[in-house]
Amino acid sequence: MDFVKRFLDYLDGLSARELVLKTVYLIGAVSAVLILAASLMMRKVLSDIPSVDKLDEYTPSLTTYVYDINNQIIAEFSVEKRAILPLSKIPVDMQNAVIAMEDQNFFRHWGISPRGIMRALLRDILHRRSAQGGSTLTQQLSKLIFLKPEKTISRKLKEMILALQIERNFSKSEILTLYLNQIYFGNGVYGVQSASKLYFGKDVSEMTLGECALLTGLIPSPERFSPFNNLEKARQRRRLVLQRMKDEHFIGENEALAAASEPIPTEKSTLFASHAAYFVEYVRQQLEPRYGTAQLWKGGMKIYTTLDLAMQVPAEDIMEKYLARYDADAAKNKPAEEAKAKDQDSEVEKASVTLQGAFVILDNRTGAIKAMIGGRNYRDSKFNRVTQAARQPGSTFKPMVWMSALMNGYTPASIVEDSPMAYYYDGKDWRLLEGATDQYAIDLAIQPFVGNKDFKIWVPSDFDGKTQGRITLRRGLELSRNLASIYLVTRVGPTMVADVGHRAGIKRNLEAVPSIGLGTSLVTQLEMASSFSTFANSGIHVAPFGVLRVTDSQGRVLEEAVPEENESFSPQLSYVLVNMMKGVVQRGTGSHASRLKRPIAGKTGTSQDSKDMWFIGMTPDLTAAAWMGYDDFLSLPMKDWTGGGTVVPWWTEIMETVLKDQPVRDFPVPDGIVFVTVDQETGKLALPTCKKKILEAFIKGTEPKEFCDVQH
Repeated sequence: MDFVKRFLDYLDGLSARELVLKTVYLIGAVSAVLILAASLMMRKVLSDIPSVDKLDEYTPSLTTYVYDINNQIIAEFSVEKRAILPLSKIPVDMQNAVIAMEDQNFFRHWGISPRGIMRALLRDILHRRSAQGGSTLTQQLSKLIFLKPEKTISRKLKEMILALQIERNFSKSEILTLYLNQIYFGNGVYGVQSASKLYFGKDVSEMTLGECALLTGLIPSPERFSPFNNLEKARQRRRLVLQRMKDEHFIGENEALAAASEPIPTEKSTLFASHAAYFVEYVRQQLEPRYGTAQLWKGGMKIYTTLDLAMQVPAEDIMEKYLARYDADAAKNKPAEEAKAKDQDSEVEKASVTLQGAFVILDNRTGAIKAMIGGRNYRDSKFNRVTQAARQPGSTFKPMVWMSALMNGYTPASIVEDSPMAYYYDGKDWRLLEGATDQYAIDLAIQPFVGNKDFKIWVPSDFDGKTQGRITLRRGLELSRNLASIYLVTRVGPTMVADVGHRAGIKRNLEAVPSIGLGTSLVTQLEMASSFSTFANSGIHVAPFGVLRVTDSQGRVLEEAVPEENESFSPQLSYVLVNMMKGVVQRGTGSHASRLKRPIAGKTGTSQDSKDMWFIGMTPDLTAAAWMGYDDFLSLPMKDWTGGGTVVPWWTEIMETVLKDQPVRDFPVPDGIVFVTVDQETGKLALPTCKKKILEAFIKGTEPKEFCDVQH
């Protein structure tokens, strides 16, 4: 109080002139302080404003698309779903809708709208909130690209300064192009092109007026106004946009009414649905190490693959239908005491009894992967059973044995033994027990060694526990006889069988032991399919591949596939083997596939203890491999479940769909092949009295010369 009193007394003592001078000095000092403070503040604001020159080089995070053989989108790799388009590719209705709703004076202002800023400031003062609103499209663009999403006075000042700089350096059309490609539309998509694909399943150039209005209405709050979240709010926003467009004279009354009556999407486009997830991951694992994570996920690449969705989608549906049915059958046949699992073990049990399957189709000529199903549900298990699972192929491996036999002078009419046999291990190798040619002799020979841990005995048998005796090479393959296969392995040597497997297309190590002919070595499904396609392709092996071409965001080709070919077997040997494998479908274990009414060659397979069920079938153009089993190597629960009885039915139904529009044609016959009618039992030239005859293929010069001498 004393200070105030003394100050007033001081003023009273001043003359009028002195009082005016003092007041002027005071106002000047205060003004200087305010100007200095404002200058320091502006300096701070301007110090970290980025240069708009970078806008020329601005490259947003782009979506990489994966396409099938018919240029249908399979999947995408993206951090932000986005595609960049020139303004000429974006409908005028979309441009007008955005201008009418977001910035009516866009073509008249110079970056900022003073009236809009004042209106926003008044609203902020009245509602006591931070500075917001009143932004032009240019301000919004500067905020989207350069600034953090914070609501402060300093950020607002930066936004306005950047907007002025952008307007000085870029044309209105360039600014509008950047904005329309940059704006967020919800659900992880940026830009009008990606938004059009998400909401309407079409290219942006095909959008209607109503669709343009709907997208524009999303801009202020995409999640709140999304038709997927609130259909009525989305409809109201569309109506508001159309009204604004009408007020700005962009459209007429009739156009607005028609657009307002257009249907509104309620779920995402099927373009974003996931098919071939295992194949997409197979492609990613190849390309990501090559191009890097940033390029694959942000670079806007286009990956053109060999996959055919027309084959893939029905294959997924059919396989799942059958495996679900087998799961149900297995549950019904499960013993009651096993079905009553303890509460703490119930989840484990559920996981272990889910039957798995895998399926792959290859183009025989090129090795292109046309379909790939690595399991029943990618979300539950990302383990690809086509490429990663090493399983026993069982009898599907027998064609490698039969090819080895053909290469050693055997013919389809050669006689082989399907008789009891036994092997012993001498510490270095497995050797045949000589003279043990019937079960009694085998029992007698191994009796002294029963219980001896140092003396290993192996007595192979067939699935049905029976023997066929002397049969032709063809019948041995058609009936999938194990003992006949082991007989051949003993004659040609297991090392040669392993070599044939590798030449055909199997890359994994194959154990050169007598049991190799029973498919006891571990292989992948893709390797087995590849080896079968070698036989179907006249002995020429082509490496399987999934990527045809890769381009960058500018359309420049980064890589292009060239099939890798190797002549593994002669066309004549391959044809003779394939011709025998056709008998597997016509008369043997794969007969269910004969309903396709076209030439099919194939082989069924069941591994040890029924842990794996297989069927691999070939046409002249395609090879398709099907497998089913449990991931934890449990035996399949029904004793009568075999590859022919379980896998062949769903393989056949899939291929019925895949092949329905393809012409029916047979495997081409190479030069040097002759056809002779032989007796099925003896393999000798058939007489009129022979009841079972077959027109058999031989390499010229190897056909039989003797006539059948058996009284049928």
